[in-house]
Amino acid sequence: MEERTRSILILMTLLSISIAGGNAGGLQHHKGRHGKHGRHMSARNVTYDGKSLFINGRREILFSGSVHYTRSTPDMWPDILDKARRGGLNVIQTYVFWNAHEPEPGKFNFQGNYDLVKFIRLVQAKGMFVTLRVGPFIQAEWNHGGLPYWLREVPGIIFRSDNEPYKFHMKAFVSKIIQMMKDEKLFAPQGGPIILAQIENEYNHIQLAYEEKGDSYVQWAANMAVATDIGVPWLMCKQRDAPDPVINACNGRHCGDTFAGPNKPYKPAIWTENWTAQYRVHGDPPSQRSAEDIAFSVARFFSKNGNLVNYYMYHGGTNFGRTSSVFSTTRYYDEAPLDEYGLPREPKWSHLRDVHKALLLCRRAILGGVPSVQKLNHFHEVRTFERVGTNMCAAFITNNHTMEPATINFRGTNYFLPPHSISILPDCKTVVFNTQQIVSQHNSRNYERSPAANNFHWEMFNEAIPTAKKMPINLPVPAELYSLLKDTTDYAWYTTSFELSQEDMSMKPGVLPVLRVMSLGHSMVAFVNGDIVGTAHGTHEEKSFEFQTPVLLRVGTNYISLLSSTVGLPDSGAYMEHRYAGPKSINILGLNRGTLDLTRNGWGHRVGLKGEGKKVFSEEGSTSVKWKPLGAVPRALSWYRTRFGTPEGTGPVAIRMSGMAKGMVWVNGNNIGRYWMSYLSPLGKPTQSEYHIPRSFLNPQDNLLVIFEEEARVPAQVEILNVNRDTICSVVGERDPANVNSWVSRRGNFHPVVKSVGAAASMACATGKRIVAVEFASFGNPSGYCGDFAMGSCNAAASKQIVERECLGQEACTLALDRAVFNNNGVDACPDLVKQLAVQVRCA
Repeated sequence: MEERTRSILILMTLLSISIAGGNAGGLQHHKGRHGKHGRHMSARNVTYDGKSLFINGRREILFSGSVHYTRSTPDMWPDILDKARRGGLNVIQTYVFWNAHEPEPGKFNFQGNYDLVKFIRLVQAKGMFVTLRVGPFIQAEWNHGGLPYWLREVPGIIFRSDNEPYKFHMKAFVSKIIQMMKDEKLFAPQGGPIILAQIENEYNHIQLAYEEKGDSYVQWAANMAVATDIGVPWLMCKQRDAPDPVINACNGRHCGDTFAGPNKPYKPAIWTENWTAQYRVHGDPPSQRSAEDIAFSVARFFSKNGNLVNYYMYHGGTNFGRTSSVFSTTRYYDEAPLDEYGLPREPKWSHLRDVHKALLLCRRAILGGVPSVQKLNHFHEVRTFERVGTNMCAAFITNNHTMEPATINFRGTNYFLPPHSISILPDCKTVVFNTQQIVSQHNSRNYERSPAANNFHWEMFNEAIPTAKKMPINLPVPAELYSLLKDTTDYAWYTTSFELSQEDMSMKPGVLPVLRVMSLGHSMVAFVNGDIVGTAHGTHEEKSFEFQTPVLLRVGTNYISLLSSTVGLPDSGAYMEHRYAGPKSINILGLNRGTLDLTRNGWGHRVGLKGEGKKVFSEEGSTSVKWKPLGAVPRALSWYRTRFGTPEGTGPVAIRMSGMAKGMVWVNGNNIGRYWMSYLSPLGKPTQSEYHIPRSFLNPQDNLLVIFEEEARVPAQVEILNVNRDTICSVVGERDPANVNSWVSRRGNFHPVVKSVGAAASMACATGKRIVAVEFASFGNPSGYCGDFAMGSCNAAASKQIVERECLGQEACTLALDRAVFNNNGVDACPDLVKQLAVQVRCA
């Protein structure tokens, strides 16, 4: 950046500090005067220094969560954002999805769940700010990393490099989005909610591959973004050399320890992606990241002068249709605080809500105090923020040993810390939160068969298997699959024919020739003379695969038909425009004349399926083919149709694809995504079995369900499910701290707001529901987890009776861990045991 620009930036920052003075505080939401569209925030100047962002001259602590508008539906957005706000977030982060908005050059789509402006306005109406990750390369496990397919066909293009064709189209789209935001007055200086914007995404991963063209591209991208003059800071994540005034930000699980920090002392520490789990690809076993570890990472980051943390994802949602990247599942970051259906995943949602509250109790000290660190040894340390001569003091006591607890003395008091935990003391005396000790509720997700929706009457029709008779040869070799499909469908047919004489055949009984196909990916169904001979596929890590199987050939003309398919386009890495898929070589082995190479035999090609072309998944299109009752013998490449009633209630809905192999599902013409049940994880189970059907896709009563299945399977076991998290639990120990809501801090005065501060079990049903059953209760040493508790050797006999008395019929209840109460003032059978209370109830 030019020296003059840097000087202006520093002067603006110093002015902001002067305006802020000593007034360090949290985010203030200003209720509106300007109507229903959420334009109720006054114009706000957004600047920064080395400690924090300033919004209208006020230092802020910011808790952010990624919610992608494209991965849910507009009717889901208000509830998701409400839960994000109640979870303690004050910022929502989203990417902008180029290929969703400009699927063809110059033709734009901002409708439905692609309505970016509507989504941002709704965030503002909920009283939160926005980080807009413009990209426009986003990765995000989204098809082609967000880049539209047509970019691949621009002559001379090299993605994400100092390449004139790419820069031309990238700048045009960025300018389009920025101008749209300006026209809608959505940037903070205009009174909108956008306080940060991001250009590019994790470019350091591939920068070296482009050598000097990578270095100059980073400079160009930063300068291009800054020149848009949006009035808010720009970010680059995972970009160590982010040019001024762009802020370099961290992505990862433990940025409090892995982030080298801002590349200039006058930039704040920002964490753009705190990964709440791991995205899943087909073939993966379940992946988890504990609530305790995420809370530890957040407390650690703010204890080391972090200013903004963003959860990636806070709500992952669903990759509808064909929007998932290569081999990625339809379900995205289901283990986030809000699961795929938008339901709170407990205890992750509430434990993170509580760490936010604990940090806000410390905000005056974090923003206005002087930081210091006392390293006790390799594993233990105390970090404080304090202003001498005042009551401003907050402490973070850390036990970084992953196996052993510790008792740490701080200012004359001993504090017990479980392994890998941080205790937060807003007054340098009182522990209000420990990252490892969960005192908030747990829950368990239930899939319940819908009585109203499963009275299926299936019909079917089969895709015809084309041969070279009906698909004349049009190329000497099989076409590359990406360029053949142009991302308009997953499927393409390849056909050829060849002649064999009797002399070609083996004379030995039982010895058959072998068909071998070498493919660059992703999957394939093979037919010889109209009969299926097998399927094959690659993996997320290795897309290429070899298909090899004995086949029955005949004297005369033989036909080979290959249905080759993609499972999403790549979303990461250098030179994405040079990735390829599809059959590479085809041979017949074991003939008397030797190997017959069919690669250059001449091939016919056809893009897509007959059923796709006729749109048989829609009400109108489904009448264009002749359906028939299910046959006794399943056939590959079959379409199945039925109708079903709308499930009861208003909660989430899913379809379980038991008994099926691989294909797609449509409900009332809406493609809910690819399923792949036959690709098993190392645990012997599909990576994903249930697929989300948004309520907005359903009619009031009658619905059309259409399935395309690649293999020879019938939908006899498919079922429609209602989804809930009505099983809620609490597991609290006597050594656990009280809930963070037991204290408040106002004008520097920190004090309790309950009569008795102590460990307690708290449970609350979803809005409109009450506790209708106590399924488990034990005060002693129970074991297990929510949904699967078991009694231990010690249990207070009155446990369940006490819980039923306090909780049945209530929307919420709290139970103090009082030995006298649970023992009915009688004898304690195990007085030396540090006890736990485990409770499981059912809401309805």
